[in-house]
Amino acid sequence: MTVATPEDPSALSPEQARGLFREGLSVPTSGWSGGWTQANLLAVPREHAYDVLLFAQRNPRSCPVLDVTEPGEVRSAIFGGDLRTDLPGYRVYVDGEPADEVRDVREVWREDLVAFLIGCSFTFEAALLEAGVAVRHVEAGSNVPMYRTDRACRPAGGLSGPLVVSMRPVPAEQVADAVRVTSRYPAVHGAPLHVGDPAALGIADLGAPDFGDPVEVRDGEVPLFWACGVTPQAAVMASRPPFAIGHAPGMMAITDARDSDHLIP
Repeated sequence: MTVATPEDPSALSPEQARGLFREGLSVPTSGWSGGWTQANLLAVPREHAYDVLLFAQRNPRSCPVLDVTEPGEVRSAIFGGDLRTDLPGYRVYVDGEPADEVRDVREVWREDLVAFLIGCSFTFEAALLEAGVAVRHVEAGSNVPMYRTDRACRPAGGLSGPLVVSMRPVPAEQVADAVRVTSRYPAVHGAPLHVGDPAALGIADLGAPDFGDPVEVRDGEVPLFWACGVTPQAAVMASRPPFAIGHAPGMMAITDARDSDHLIP
């Protein structure tokens, strides 16, 4: 059965959005369920959960933890749906390799899996739009571009890997506004960690993102780079634990927490 994308996904409640994903709709979630927090997902066997938690603690800009489940649980305090079915897309990793990209992970879910919900920069995009800062991938109806950098994260146990960043081009005269707005959301990556030349992060070509879709950078615009919650999945690929499940990049868990819960004065 084909599930149509609603005309105004921003107006949907988290429960309504999760219902569409459970029925089979698979789309990037930027712009969905306005005012509700989106989160990255990473689920690992219990024996590797402490490494993920420590990795997140040591790399808080890229891995701000919003919630952690008990082993085998498929719901959390901020996610009332089913983590196995209610995201629009999943990646399954075996020995660090992306073994499958699926719409439903019930068949491979394990009773020893601990799920981490990690802050997502989609959360502050509504605030950017309200401040008059356009968000190019929302305008284009595409996924946000994400890039591996040449900056290594601080390792933890058996987990290590590169910092991943998301990029949004902003007119030069609005860079200060974008920094100011996003800095008020430290629990979902906060302010950009780099402004300007992508080569300073080891990014050779903005037109070839490692995850997501390329977007146009127009004359007079400056690329801004935020730490990205795909970083733990990049660490999984670099460190090669035997098994993990993540969200498909850009296809997030829409939670029952409010964006305003993460806003500081």
